[in-house]
Amino acid sequence: MSASPSKSPPDAAWWSLAAVCFFWGTTYLGIRIALEGFPPLLLVGTRFLLSGALILAFAWWRGWAMPRGAALWWPAGTGLLTLGLGNSMLTFSETIIPSGLAALFVTVGPFWMVGLDTILPGGEKFRPKALLGMLIGFSGAVGLVAPEALRLGIHGNMVKGFLFLQLSCFGWSLGSILQKRRPEKTNPILVGGIQQFSVGIAVGLLAILNGDWAIRPTPQVLGAVLYLALFGSILAYSAYLYSLQHLPVAIASIYTYVNPVVAITLGWLVYREEFGWGQFGAMWVVFLGVWLVKRLSVSS
Repeated sequence: MSASPSKSPPDAAWWSLAAVCFFWGTTYLGIRIALEGFPPLLLVGTRFLLSGALILAFAWWRGWAMPRGAALWWPAGTGLLTLGLGNSMLTFSETIIPSGLAALFVTVGPFWMVGLDTILPGGEKFRPKALLGMLIGFSGAVGLVAPEALRLGIHGNMVKGFLFLQLSCFGWSLGSILQKRRPEKTNPILVGGIQQFSVGIAVGLLAILNGDWAIRPTPQVLGAVLYLALFGSILAYSAYLYSLQHLPVAIASIYTYVNPVVAITLGWLVYREEFGWGQFGAMWVVFLGVWLVKRLSVSS
């Protein structure tokens, strides 16, 4: 059940959102590395088939009851929107644009999320004050990644990547809202397992039909796939489902502002990529936007 605006969300929801902000920020680099050895559809199918199978095996070991009927098919359907459409379009985009630029384009996700939630019946009341924090966070993300994008120039692949990621944001937002609207008694970890296993089967079949079999399974590539399955899919996605059920949509979607910060910071720590005062200032603008969204969405 979603949290009532008048009720304070549990601390675990904030910790879950923090995990999403960090681990999903690292997956942009993980996807880029994995694409060096896997075609996009095969990568998505392999990643989620592995993570979904591990979650379902854990649920069986713990004796969790598998849902039936609508309780089973509903998360399978929403998973095809969030993970199937959303993550596939993200993965395709990273074949033609840099991962940092992809992280920038995804920062429009909260606008899709809040807009669709407001339009669809039964949505949360939009709080205009929270828009200020969203715009500040977006401007900070632009300032963080835009210098690199400007050096690359505007070209066809950038436009295609942007369109791919708008479709990704739409599928992700719609699937997330539909999942949030349904009263859910199933353990969120098991819900995530059902979604991921369903996507693994569906996208894996598409990869087979498309003939995407050419892989180069180097240790680095296999390590990236395993990281995506364990930390990006199992840990972070379970945390996302939990935070989505207990936090307002405007707050649950702010991870998209923090992800570019994580991506740029990791690039500086691991590869000593450029990280000057301009990037440092933009990072704190992102943090300001996140803080404002959190404060104004709860109190307004």
